[in-house]
Amino acid sequence: MTIAKRQFDTLVIGAGGGGLRAALQLARAEASVAVVSKVFPTRSHTVAAQGGMNAALANVLPDSWHWHMYDTVKGSDYLGDQDAIEYMCRSASNLVVELEHAGVPFSRLDNGKIYQRPFGGQSQNFGGDQAARTCAAADRTGHAILHTLYQQNIRAKTHFFDEYFAIDLIKDEEGFILGALVLEIETGEPLLIEAKTTLLATGGAGQLFRTNTNAHINTGDGLAMALRAGIPLQDMEFFQFHPTGIAGRGMLITEGARGEGGYLTNRDGERFMERYAPHARDLASRDVVSRAIATEVREGRGCGDNRDHVMLKLDHLGRDVLYKRLPGICDTVKTFLHIDPAEESIPVFPTAHYTMGGIPTDRHGRVVVPVEQGQESIPGLYAAGECACVSVHGANRLGGNSLLDIVVFGRAAGNDIIEYLNDNRYHRPLPQESVEQAMAHLQRWEQKGEGESVPALKRELQSTMENYCGVFRSEEILQQGLDKVLGLEQRMQDVRLKDHSKIFNTARIEALELENLMDIAIATVSSALGRRESRGAHSRMDYPDRDDQRWLKHSLYYKEQHRLDYKPVTLKPMTVESFPPKARVY
Repeated sequence: MTIAKRQFDTLVIGAGGGGLRAALQLARAEASVAVVSKVFPTRSHTVAAQGGMNAALANVLPDSWHWHMYDTVKGSDYLGDQDAIEYMCRSASNLVVELEHAGVPFSRLDNGKIYQRPFGGQSQNFGGDQAARTCAAADRTGHAILHTLYQQNIRAKTHFFDEYFAIDLIKDEEGFILGALVLEIETGEPLLIEAKTTLLATGGAGQLFRTNTNAHINTGDGLAMALRAGIPLQDMEFFQFHPTGIAGRGMLITEGARGEGGYLTNRDGERFMERYAPHARDLASRDVVSRAIATEVREGRGCGDNRDHVMLKLDHLGRDVLYKRLPGICDTVKTFLHIDPAEESIPVFPTAHYTMGGIPTDRHGRVVVPVEQGQESIPGLYAAGECACVSVHGANRLGGNSLLDIVVFGRAAGNDIIEYLNDNRYHRPLPQESVEQAMAHLQRWEQKGEGESVPALKRELQSTMENYCGVFRSEEILQQGLDKVLGLEQRMQDVRLKDHSKIFNTARIEALELENLMDIAIATVSSALGRRESRGAHSRMDYPDRDDQRWLKHSLYYKEQHRLDYKPVTLKPMTVESFPPKARVY
């Protein structure tokens, strides 16, 4: 079979903020750049980010990048790599200004400076009073950033392949990544995109869980592609549950709602966060607030007939503030709950939100794997954004740091790729064996006959993950969850498609996505079962304490034989003193 082929300097897979920031850097450096996206670029999931982007501009309250770094290290429960965290926090202010100059319409203070709101886990002076560090464009910050980056890429003549699905990476015998096999969704035809460098920027895997804040496209495609290429995934046990999803539905209510003065109450009308985080209260870090809500419900203080949620109270803020600062939230609540948040409280419960683990990278965006004396990079392969684990979020991401992460490390990857292209000026020969392997993966879905259905198996996977790998975990529950997920993986062999047409066959895309989710689910439960401590978002009822002596290390999951390995956390920052682990209280 003859496969159509295109050649570029760089292939970017994913058109969210990380991918588009890297593509912009490269296109401006006159590299030929292809961006592959399975949806139209401005539908990428960055568009859903609401609350804002952290940077120590000090426009509202005194602030410093060093305080931001301290908060991020503490928020990560000391699992974040401190060199990468310093790099990110130092870069933040310049990136906000750069985005503003590119066209992002940030909200303004009366003096004309960029508006900043308080968010969870922020402090002044290394753990002191609440800071106000999150730069916002009302509650549609991701929307504003994504549209701006897309428009700037169009201006820079980046080449977009809209509605193309990435199947597998192409790799030669020496380990160089040379592009990817992709599928044009409209025609059902494969396309081989040959590239000197490839950047994975495919976002997270929130669709692992039944109740989540993520778009349907967030199926961990880049993560699974890396696994199939023999690359481990790092810290997959750390999945963030956002405290305030709309109860039973999962849609996100931004942390900015609490930043503007909203607070949580239980069925007795009590502001219960005062018991769990006496200082920060409703603006404690997300893992702390999520556990507090789950505990209130477990102990019978939940609201509603089933006592299965708590309430987020905003009505005291006033209609003018709510509709000016949180217009998207007001629309969402009115659309899905038919209530007005200016008059009634919102029922909320923790919902799956963010993949803190991912493809291991260094702070230049290079994908790295462990070797005997440290780690080495995979030549030609980069990752940025939620699919990468650099790791700046460690065991728990602070709100407002994800938009920062994607632009900081998207730019860093772009810069390093430019240097790589200068040293590697010519395309390497494409290995036929790797191309055939990717084609075989795609052609598996041409098998005909009776079998299990993709939607039914996906529903079962999502329910299993929700019931066996949620906010609170134990050895027994996780082992049951792993057994069930491995059973589902076996049943994948019996799945058949009923529709084998080529034109816009979304059933085939959903089957490929389910394959990816299955691999990510096994990685997540296996890593959670392996880590016998509680740290950040990973809360083990049978090991309730953090254990720095045994577990201050990153986990690595390999697809081959479902193997686990570990590597040390980087505690040494680039230029300042380290923040050693200590008790984490808010």
